[in-house]
Parts: sequence; structure tokens; C-alpha cells
Amino acid sequence: MRRSTSQLLGFSLTVVLASNLASCGGNETKADGPGSARIPDMPGAADPRPEPPSEYGNGRDLGNGPQYEVLNKTYTVMPSSSGYRERGVASWYGKKFHGNLTSNREVYDMYAMTAAHKTLPLPVYVRVRNLGNDKVVVVRVNDRGPFVHNRIIDLSYSAALKLDMIREGTSLVEVTAISFDQSGRAEADGDIPTGVSTTALSPEEIVPEETAPAETAGAAESRQIFVQVGAFGNRENAARRLAMLSLSGITDAFIHADSSTGPSLYRVRVGPVVGVNQYDRIVEELEGLGINDPYLISE
Repeated sequence: MRRSTSQLLGFSLTVVLASNLASCGGNETKADGPGSARIPDMPGAADPRPEPPSEYGNGRDLGNGPQYEVLNKTYTVMPSSSGYRERGVASWYGKKFHGNLTSNREVYDMYAMTAAHKTLPLPVYVRVRNLGNDKVVVVRVNDRGPFVHNRIIDLSYSAALKLDMIREGTSLVEVTAISFDQSGRAEADGDIPTGVSTTALSPEEIVPEETAPAETAGAAESRQIFVQVGAFGNRENAARRLAMLSLSGITDAFIHADSSTGPSLYRVRVGPVVGVNQYDRIVEELEGLGINDPYLISE
């Protein structure tokens, strides 16, 4: 299909903006909040509703599905967000990009409940759960990024604040796409979870990251997180995987026998994992062993 000049220019702009966002997702976000500046009243949180695909930010279809390129790497946009669920590392971005255009040419507002993702169609709504404390937010994905290895989503300042991940800058999370039934009712893993706020945070609820306490009152107790690197029906196969990890210097691996469903499964896990830095190191070591599909477990 022949594209208009405005569509091509829009796509070019998307790539430029996405390239700018390639720096997001690292520890530099720690001081990217409002600091000591006056914090304005924030807009309401994301209210999931069906929306048509954005004209901008969804790439060009040249025969292999809609694609775009950033930093010499090609990304293919998913045809649908239905069924999407992924666990990994979330980062956040704030005042450095506040007021700039997002990839779908909306104005980025660090106080809105939004996010950036590399391959989900724009716009889309997702539920993000902090695996460490079970806090949950719902955000609207309207941007591309983070273009950093081992990062799956970039959250706005407000979304990160609600997940208690401002101080660290990153967190281990689960991201689940929200779909809609025929009546337009939102569904995510059955439903939008109870307790998800749909109101704006008041200025009194926001604590600048320089003075934010390590834990807020009533916060959920920390959960243990593990990296699962295989599930086997035969214990001997699990033992072989464990031996390979041990010989490679991964000494905190173990076999977890799970008999909760049918025949026992022997799950090989590493951990517990304390923070994103340790997770990044484990993922790098596993990739060196050819294991590219680790799965985060929170319990």
C-alpha cells in the first residue's frame, strides 16, 4: 500500500524519538524525578478502554509485519496484544523527556500513567505488577523503548512511584496486556485486579526521590524471587542442568520438586535474587551457557 508523505514523515519522527529514548532504562533515571521542584496535580490514572491503532509509532509493513529500526536493530510490532504476558526488568523515565513527543506523537507527561514498550501495538493498556512487593498499576503504552538489554518496559514517573521503584530506578515486574470483551469491558488475566487505583495521586502522596523512605506504610512484605532455568519430568535431567550450572560457577542453583499438579516436575532455579543487578548478572551468565529463556518466579 502506498503511504502518504505525512505518514512517512511521521514514521521517521518515530524512529528519531525512539532513538532518543534508547538511553532510558539505566541507573541514570534515579534522579530523573521532580526533585525539590513543586509537583503539580497529576492527571487521572489510566482508564482502560478500546482504542484504534495509532497512526504513528507502529512501524511500516514491508512484507514481514510492521517493523521499525533503532540503533541498527529491527523490531517487529506485535499484530495484537492479546495473551501477552512477560516477566523481566522495568525501568522508568521522567523529567528528561517530560514535554517531548512520544512515539505515537502524544506529549509525554511524567505524571500520567503511561509506559514505553518495544513491540506492543500502540496504544495498549497493560497491568504491571512489582514482583518484589505485589503492588500493581495499570498504564497506557504510548511510546517505544526501553532500548536497553534485558529491559522490557519503561514506566512514567507516576507509575514507578506507585510501584515503589523510584529509589532503585529499576524493578523486577510482570507485564500483562489488558484485552476487551465484545462489550468493551476490560480484561487482564480474567479481570482488572482489585485495588488498582483509577484516581490521580495528590501532591501530598508524592515524595521526591531524594527523601523517599525505603518502605511506605502498609507496603506488602518483600517476596522471594527466583530465576527458573528449566522444568523437567525426570529428576536426572534436572540434576544434569544443575551440574552444568554449578560447573559454570552458578553456585546458588537448586532443584525444586513440584508435585502440586499431576506428575512431579523438577524445576531448576537460581536464587533468591536480590535486586536487578544480581538478575542482570545471572541472565548474562545463563546467556553464556546458551540458556536464553529464564523465567522469574515470585513466592
